[in-house]
Amino acid sequence: MRHKPTADQRDAYRFGALALLASIAVILMALGFEYLGGHAPCPLCLMERYAYYAGIPLLALALIAISGGHPTIAATGFIIVALAFVANMGLGTYHAGAEWGFWPGPSTCSGDLSPLGSPADLLRGLSAPKVVRCDQAGWRMFGLSFAGWNAVISTGLWITLAQAVRSTWRLVTR
Repeated sequence: MRHKPTADQRDAYRFGALALLASIAVILMALGFEYLGGHAPCPLCLMERYAYYAGIPLLALALIAISGGHPTIAATGFIIVALAFVANMGLGTYHAGAEWGFWPGPSTCSGDLSPLGSPADLLRGLSAPKVVRCDQAGWRMFGLSFAGWNAVISTGLWITLAQAVRSTWRLVTR
């Protein structure tokens, strides 16, 4: 006879699954903009993907743990991914602020990146790999750049995962 899941198990699974599906959709859109749309990511954009790359498999494992009746493992996974999205929210906010000129971006991809100096320096600069700027938005929708949207989506994912943690934690403390 199968065990009927409790309301907390169902809620934890729903919130975790929503976060997983949203994370997959976001990273697929980012890769689509890059490979199909021709929007090369800057170094900060690539860093902002880490939470998704780590979060997707951890969320899948947490969902398996919930289904298998291991709420402590699931809660741990949800907490780790929630913290990753809090960090990602901060990184996206920092990146968007650099694009708006509120503060300087990293020196490796912001500010004056043009090769100056002798003609030989200019030629070396032309043959060097091109750095995509972190302080200039390559695209905006409703006033937000990729980084701004990442901050908003990361906030939503954090809130969703907080609900998964809350539901899972109730299973742990029973």
